[in-house]
Parts: sequence; structure tokens; C-alpha cells
Amino acid sequence: MQWNEIDKTISKTFEFNSYLDGIDFVNEIANLAEQENHHPDIIIGYCKVTVSLTTHDAGEITEKDYRLAKLIDDLRV
Repeated sequence: MQWNEIDKTISKTFEFNSYLDGIDFVNEIANLAEQENHHPDIIIGYCKVTVSLTTHDAGEITEKDYRLAKLIDDLRV
């Protein structure tokens, strides 16, 4: 599944076998976000996590967003 671009944001929903698998994934994203100093919006649902990225100070999608999206995708490999 690819990242979707909507209203100056890229987003993607990831599915998991359990709620706690999703929570573990969110914690991994949090560590990446701190390392990159770029923090996504995250919605946690039952066995699903939706991640949205935009560069707020630029008011648009930037290379920071694409970089963090790639790093997040790499967590799932």
C-alpha cells in the first residue's frame, strides 16, 4: 500500500494482527520521530494505525515527510 496525498499531507494506514502490535509500531515511530525531529499525527484504532505527515512550518509536504515515510515503511520490512 502506498502513501496517499490529500490536502498537503501524506498518510497511510497500517494493519496489525493485534492491538498491541499496533501500539508497538507506534512506539517505534515515536523513536524515529524523535531522531528525525519530525513528528507525525497518529490515529490508533483496533489493529490499525493511521500515520499522517506534513511539515507544519512549511505549510506543505516536504522532503522531511518523504524521508520519515520511508523510515516508517522500513519498520515493516
